[in-house]
Amino acid sequence: MVIQYKCPNCGADMKYDSKSGKLYCDSCKTTKDISQMPLPEIPEGESEDTPDVTAFSPTEIEEEVSFDYPKEAVASKLFDSQAVNHYHCQNCGADLLTDKDTAATTCSFCGAAVVLGDRLSGELAPAKVIPFRISKEEAQTAFQKWCKKGLLIPHEFQISNRLKSITGIYVPFWLYDISAKGEVDATCTRVRTYTRGNYIYTETSYFHVYRRVNINYLKVPADASAKMNDTLMDRLEPFHYQELKDFNMPYLAGYLAEKYNYTDDQMFSRAKGRVDRYANQYIAGTINGYSTVHYNRKNLSIQPRNAYYTLMPVWMVCYDYHDSEHIFAMNGQTGKIVGKPPLSKSKMAVWFIGISGILFALMQLVTRLFLWT
Repeated sequence: MVIQYKCPNCGADMKYDSKSGKLYCDSCKTTKDISQMPLPEIPEGESEDTPDVTAFSPTEIEEEVSFDYPKEAVASKLFDSQAVNHYHCQNCGADLLTDKDTAATTCSFCGAAVVLGDRLSGELAPAKVIPFRISKEEAQTAFQKWCKKGLLIPHEFQISNRLKSITGIYVPFWLYDISAKGEVDATCTRVRTYTRGNYIYTETSYFHVYRRVNINYLKVPADASAKMNDTLMDRLEPFHYQELKDFNMPYLAGYLAEKYNYTDDQMFSRAKGRVDRYANQYIAGTINGYSTVHYNRKNLSIQPRNAYYTLMPVWMVCYDYHDSEHIFAMNGQTGKIVGKPPLSKSKMAVWFIGISGILFALMQLVTRLFLWT
C-alpha cells in the first residue's frame, strides 16, 4: 500500500519539514499539522501503535532480591517479515522496486515522497519516532565544516564537490526498559602505614561489605538494522528522548526508512551487555574508601520489562575520494557527526617533523640549562 501526502491547496506532494515539524509543500509553501492529516486506510489486522507500559510500583522496587526470576512477557512492537518489493507511484504510475526492509522512499522518476504503509501498519507499526530536526542543507554545511576542522584530513577531501550523496534515513532501533537486581558480598581492606621509632608498621583492617541493588534503566538503545554499522550507530548517541513522538506516518514523508532486521529478543543481548556494565560500575561506586576490594560473590539478574520499536533520524553521508567511498553518519536530531576520514600522508609528515623539531629544541634548551648550572 503506497501512501503519498497531497497538498490540500495545489495537489502537489508534501514532505516532512524538520524546522516547522509539519508537512510542507514546495510548490505553494503550504504547511499542514501532522495531527490534522487524515489517517490512511489500514488493512484489517492492525494493532495499537504503542505498547502498554506499566510503571514500577514501590513494592516492586523494594521487593526482596531473588535470582530465580521468571521471564516476563515483554511489551513490544514487531514488523511483519512479509516482504513486498513491487509498488506503483500514485503520481506518475512508475514502478517502485524496493528491498524487503524499505518502509519509506522516493520515486526515482518524479521524486515524490512515498511511504509504504503496509510495512508500517498493524503489527508492523513502530511504537515511537524521533523526527528529524536538521535539514539536508544544514547537514551538508555542518559536515563540510567538520571536515575542515581536521588538521590531518587531505585538502582534496575537504572540497565540497567530493560529496557523493547525503541521505536522510530513519534507522530502526529497539529501546529497552530493563531492571537489574542483584547482591554483592565482598571483603575489603584499609591499609595504614606509620613509623614508630626505628620501625615502619603496616596496619591492615578487614571489612565485610554487602550490597543489594535494584536498578531500573529506561530506553537503553540497540540498532536493529543489519545494514548499519553497530559501532557507528552507538557513537551517534545520545538521542534526546524527551522528543520521542508516538509514531505517525507523515513523519517519514521525504525520507528513507527501514524496518528492523532483528527482533527485540535477538537484540536484547546487546542491551543487556550495556546494562551489565552500567550496573557493575554503579555497584563499584558504592564500595569506595577502601585500599582493596575482593568480591566473594556477585549475583546480578538483568531482565527486560518493555521494548519499544523506534525509528531514529540519521543522515548518512558518502564521500568519493581516490576511487573509494567513505561513509559517515550524523545524528539527525543533535547534529553529532561520526566516522573515520582519510589521513593525508604529507600533512602527517609535516606534523611529525614539526613536533620532532620542537622536542629536539626543548631537549637542547634543557641540556644547556643543565650545563650552565
